[in-house]
Amino acid sequence: MLVGLLLIGVAAWGKSFGIVSSIHIIGGVIAVGFFLLLIAIVGLIGAINHHQVMLFFYMVILGLVFLFQLGVSCSCLALNTSREESLFRATWDILSNKTRNEIEVNLNCCGLLNNTNDPVAIKTFQLDYNLCTAMCKDNTTKGHVPSCPKCGEKMLKHSDEALKILGGVGLFFSFTEILGVLLAMRYRNQKDPRANPSAFL
Repeated sequence: MLVGLLLIGVAAWGKSFGIVSSIHIIGGVIAVGFFLLLIAIVGLIGAINHHQVMLFFYMVILGLVFLFQLGVSCSCLALNTSREESLFRATWDILSNKTRNEIEVNLNCCGLLNNTNDPVAIKTFQLDYNLCTAMCKDNTTKGHVPSCPKCGEKMLKHSDEALKILGGVGLFFSFTEILGVLLAMRYRNQKDPRANPSAFL
């Protein structure tokens, strides 16, 4: 329940502060939060009512969530700088011009280029720089080298720390989920103390 509420709260906070404007990203995070909240409620109802079927489905779904979360957390912790750069490049290429512009304005940077000699990447950077509307571009005097920092450099500076925090938090909560699975397995077949002892269980 805590993880679900945390995801919904983070999505709402990100939307209210204008950090993320994409409704698809916000909607996706809220949907995952509601899904985890629903699974937690199913587990609670199953535990209160000693309902074996609900606890079985709670156990199976939580086990799958644990495996997925463990994989994502380990991937976040294992990513190195060169992998992060290649991920940024791949993501930057598929972003719409509106989204790129929002990133450039919010981070006050222009283009993505990260120390590369690739002529295609250089040409893409020049095109991005011409379309850039960040405030730092206004401070650039004509005939001089652009003073705007590259977005790739700014994102890399903070992404490593963010990935380590995400990986650590995800890893912690994944082990609380496996604890939930183990407790559900342990108590699923326990006799309901309120039930009629002569009834067939």
